[in-house]
Amino acid sequence: MHTHAQNKVKDSVTALKEVVVIEQGIQKKANGITASQTLEKLEMERFGPLDVAATINQISGVYMLSGALNTNRITIRGVGARTPFGTNKLRMYFNNIPITNGTGTSELEAYDLQNLGAIEVIKGPKATTFGSNLGGAIILNTKAPEVGRTQVSNTITTGSYDLFKNNLSIRHSEENMNLNVSYNHLQTNGFRQNNRFERDGLLLTSSLRLGNRDKLDVLFNHIDYTAQIASSINQTDFEEDPTRAAGNWLAAQGFEANKYTLAGLTYTHRFLPNVTHKTSVFYTYLDHYEPRPFNILDEFTNGFGLRSLIEGEWGKMNYTVGTELYKDEYNWGTYENLYRQNNGQGSLQGNELSRNKEFRDQLNLFATLSLPITERLTAQGGLNFNSTRWDFRDLFNSDATNRSAERRFNGLLLPNLSLQYQLPKGQLYANVGRGFSNPSLEETLTPDGVINPDIAQETGTNYELGGQFSWFNNRLRLRGAIYRMDIKNLLVAQRVGEDEFIGKNAGQTRHQGLELDVSYNFSIGPNLMLAPHFSYTLNDHSFVEFLDRGNDYSGNPLTGVPKNRLNAGLTLSHDKGLQFLLTHQFVDEIPLTDANSLQSEAFHLFNAQVRYALPLTEKFSLDLNVGLNNIFDRKYAQSVLINAVGFGGAAPRYFYPGNDRNYYAGLQLIYNL
Repeated sequence: MHTHAQNKVKDSVTALKEVVVIEQGIQKKANGITASQTLEKLEMERFGPLDVAATINQISGVYMLSGALNTNRITIRGVGARTPFGTNKLRMYFNNIPITNGTGTSELEAYDLQNLGAIEVIKGPKATTFGSNLGGAIILNTKAPEVGRTQVSNTITTGSYDLFKNNLSIRHSEENMNLNVSYNHLQTNGFRQNNRFERDGLLLTSSLRLGNRDKLDVLFNHIDYTAQIASSINQTDFEEDPTRAAGNWLAAQGFEANKYTLAGLTYTHRFLPNVTHKTSVFYTYLDHYEPRPFNILDEFTNGFGLRSLIEGEWGKMNYTVGTELYKDEYNWGTYENLYRQNNGQGSLQGNELSRNKEFRDQLNLFATLSLPITERLTAQGGLNFNSTRWDFRDLFNSDATNRSAERRFNGLLLPNLSLQYQLPKGQLYANVGRGFSNPSLEETLTPDGVINPDIAQETGTNYELGGQFSWFNNRLRLRGAIYRMDIKNLLVAQRVGEDEFIGKNAGQTRHQGLELDVSYNFSIGPNLMLAPHFSYTLNDHSFVEFLDRGNDYSGNPLTGVPKNRLNAGLTLSHDKGLQFLLTHQFVDEIPLTDANSLQSEAFHLFNAQVRYALPLTEKFSLDLNVGLNNIFDRKYAQSVLINAVGFGGAAPRYFYPGNDRNYYAGLQLIYNL
């Protein structure tokens, strides 16, 4: 917020509007001049409280494929598109605390969208202080406190598929402390067979100032959810009836049950007016139970970590130095699933098939230095060092078949250089940086289940030019970037069984692209504002050299990535609190096989929402919203499985169908003490 704007505040109504701006103004977390893009609260409310994929996909260059509420995969500039399940090859943070586990997997679904105030994305390996992963980093931030405000709010959402969601939040803030407690419950039967989802979550955040130089932040997040698994289906089922679940998952009544806890403390101390030290210590726990048609997986993970950094100024220079250490202990076993002998009652646990333990350590050391060269030109250099070690122990086999092994990857030194040139209406930037991706657990194993000592980390170099500009008192905003990223030692996970993957380094990929984001706000009447927005992504990603099982796929488009994506929308707002939103999403066809022999069908989706904010009394206010998704009832694949393999004569299952036309309606009651 600008100072001159505050000086013009004359009455309580205007002051309230200024407070709303403060809540949305969460400080950028990307270090120095590192380019990033942020979704704020209003942008995250365009699609209702459940559609996380549509929310994330507003950002150019970022694509979230969602097979279900618990089955998501985020790709950034094509990195991570070959991962069979889940999100990896990027780092994720929640209020400055790392939430990516020891094998590089991140789970956005563990966090309630309604508790977030901003989602910041750093695309590509230029986030030196956030890991230098090839995909980049995603930083989740809870809502910023409003000083002098105590607020109780409750939001109820109902909708299609027997949806019921409730979020109760209590927020209190004063000059030296703030506290936020939020409880949420969600249940839905889902669009498909065997698709029920139920989740309970508790979030607590608090800050306490300890004098003029010290601050303590507390974070606690716990979720408990059970999700049935419909899994992917073949093309015939997808075309005939997308509500079908995969036959074997339906017969087994497959599901996953998760209990996830994150607890963290962050201590901040200001040594000098221009030198600040911040240290976070954290603990994570995951208890996961998943009956699948081929076996039952039972696992739990204990994780510990520390993130510490010093930020300061030295003359004209700004610097950051720090470390991030993460250790976890992963325990898992598999059991027979005797669902075929259970009289149609679903999964039944049988004899133990395996029992394993893995210790995983990862260390990041990082430093950045930014220096103004002229009044307009700033340079920033960064260096990240990564060291990764895995210690795998087979606790089931005690003879010659024991598969215990240790793997320590060579340390990686990852430099980064950025330049930024300030213009009257914006800035231009250039970046070159090195990045890496660790193989997943499956990718490290041989067909015999032993760690493969020859698997190497993916490494790549990113080259990027971009800029952002604003005109007409910040009403027109433009952001754009072009990039090229060359990745070596491409990791390929080959499926050799229903639950068996092997990995190898199979070649090189070239990721080239264009990203463009435009928004404009203008008045069309004394009480009406119109705000169109537009986001376009061009993905020109291809295999440069790719030899796999005697096949040469060099030159083919990268599997799992749409070439073109478009997100656009209009927001019409009346100053009495009424809003109408219309959004459109286009996703191009996606290559489903490395040979490019099959593609998913391109699709257009249209969604609409009406919102109304109604002040009831001086202390009570009411927010109403009604939304309609997939207005034209389009049949489409919201996620795909690349290089699917059929077993036992079954057709390969490539498709996760998206929801048909559906609605939601929400009511939020807010009480300001």
